[in-house]
Amino acid sequence: MGEYSHGLFDDHSAVECGLELLVEHLTAVDGAFGQDPDRCHIGQRLPQSKVDGRTSAAVQAWLAARTPAFRAGIEVVVIDPHAGYAAAVRAALPDALIAVDHFHLIMLANKAVTAVRQRVTRDLLDRRGRKTDPTWANRRLLLRGKERLSERALARMWNGCVDSDPTGQILSAWIAKEELRALCATAAHGGHPGEIRARLWAFYRWCADTQIPELTTLAETIDTWWPAIEVFLTTGLTNARTEGTNRLIKQVKRAACGFRNRDNYRRRVRLHCTRQTRRLSARNPTVPA
Repeated sequence: MGEYSHGLFDDHSAVECGLELLVEHLTAVDGAFGQDPDRCHIGQRLPQSKVDGRTSAAVQAWLAARTPAFRAGIEVVVIDPHAGYAAAVRAALPDALIAVDHFHLIMLANKAVTAVRQRVTRDLLDRRGRKTDPTWANRRLLLRGKERLSERALARMWNGCVDSDPTGQILSAWIAKEELRALCATAAHGGHPGEIRARLWAFYRWCADTQIPELTTLAETIDTWWPAIEVFLTTGLTNARTEGTNRLIKQVKRAACGFRNRDNYRRRVRLHCTRQTRRLSARNPTVPA
């Protein structure tokens, strides 16, 4: 689960359901929500709580423990495209809007490109891809955004797919991925309804015309989550900050090779997630010398 907008704050806040933890980020305002006032600074985001599990029940239980005023102030909740998270938010926050972060949408598109490449390779060569196959050698270029490809890299990727895939399905999947990226990019332009409709129609038309099963599934997923995707496109809210916190949590687990003591696990996560805040506190002490 990701970022939400709370009416009590000028900035947006975030909730992350990651692996074994639900990590809440709140903008600290005068020591709100139990923080030590001496350690809080206006505009900072601090991890507030950690809850075991990433199920719908875990999310609902955490939200139920908050005050009615807190829940009433939440306007937008940004989540991964996970049915359990959406059900929990609808049950606990019926008046809040749900948005889906675009990172996960592009990830689904990249997975579709990879699935098409692997299937086409098996169908044509009756084996897995090898480093001598142009489509396998350019597999990373297929997952990179078009604007991040040099002219030479784009030509190598395009010509390799044309020469190795007579069906044209791999390039079709790549184009569908770029059409979805163009749709998500409308959020950066203010989310104009006309532009959103045009980009959505172009994406659906391309997926329908290609008649590739993986792209049909991708288009159906976008259609299922479209109300939440439209909220993202019009508000521009993402859970990028909480994804960064989730990365820190994974690094803590990986470095420790696991924790037998859950309290130590929580303390270590807290230590790593508040490192920047502690640095700012050291530079700007709130207690007179």
